Amino acid sequence: MRLASIHFYPVKSTGGHQVRRAEVEPWGLAGDRRYLVVGEDGEILTGRVHERLLACVAELGPDALTLTGPHAPPLRVVPPRGAAGGRVRVVMAKIPVELSDCGDEAAAWLSALIGVPARLAWQDDPTRRPVDPLYGRAEDRVSLADAYPLLLTTTASLDQLNDWVARTAAERGEEPRAPLSMRRFRPNVVIDGVPEPFAEDTWKRVRIGEVDFRVSKGCDRCVFTTIDPVTLVRGKEPTRTLARHRRWDGKVWFGVNLIPDHRGTLAQGDPVTLL
Repeated sequence: MRLASIHFYPVKSTGGHQVRRAEVEPWGLAGDRRYLVVGEDGEILTGRVHERLLACVAELGPDALTLTGPHAPPLRVVPPRGAAGGRVRVVMAKIPVELSDCGDEAAAWLSALIGVPARLAWQDDPTRRPVDPLYGRAEDRVSLADAYPLLLTTTASLDQLNDWVARTAAERGEEPRAPLSMRRFRPNVVIDGVPEPFAEDTWKRVRIGEVDFRVSKGCDRCVFTTIDPVTLVRGKEPTRTLARHRRWDGKVWFGVNLIPDHRGTLAQGDPVTLL
């Protein structure tokens, strides 16, 4: 097995990047989901409702974030330091998290993009947010990802899912459709060469390159996966087909969550070993 691709998403719910190398920090890949979009009352705004966020591409520079979208010129955002800027409190997985507000200019840019009042918030200190203690250790931390530092998927599982989707469409007399892209599932690491689809469900610990990870739990999937990341059109798949083949505990499942045991570097092509 090998590491087929590496992905990170500087702003939660916006377009992602595929890279050849990435640094693993205790809370996730370096630069992954340290920003998110919030509403007027501090509620988290995501692509589940505001699919136009997917049209935003965020580029991380050495000292600033650059936002690019279809509605306005690119915007350079310098994260606030110290007492500069206000504070934003959000609740993630039932745990309050304090973030730094990135200012009125970023707020206006994002509000224009999605059509509702919005602000950009930055996780200046990722050590503030713990992982769910049911599936992690007291010292484990996470960025602004939904719940855990990294998400792993496999090409074998996607191939099986696309086969199921094609069969479902044929059974219903629907026109054949293009295979689903892995981009819909927003993984951090994609593994190739896994001998069986969904073998990752049973993994407990895995080494990717030089970094050891614990597999905390499977990943239950939401409506975000039904939005085409290119056209932004909503559909029924993959939820419709996952509900037939991968439904338990009232949820549908694809991929597994990882918690790193230590820092290190990942590179495309790295060997993957079960521990």
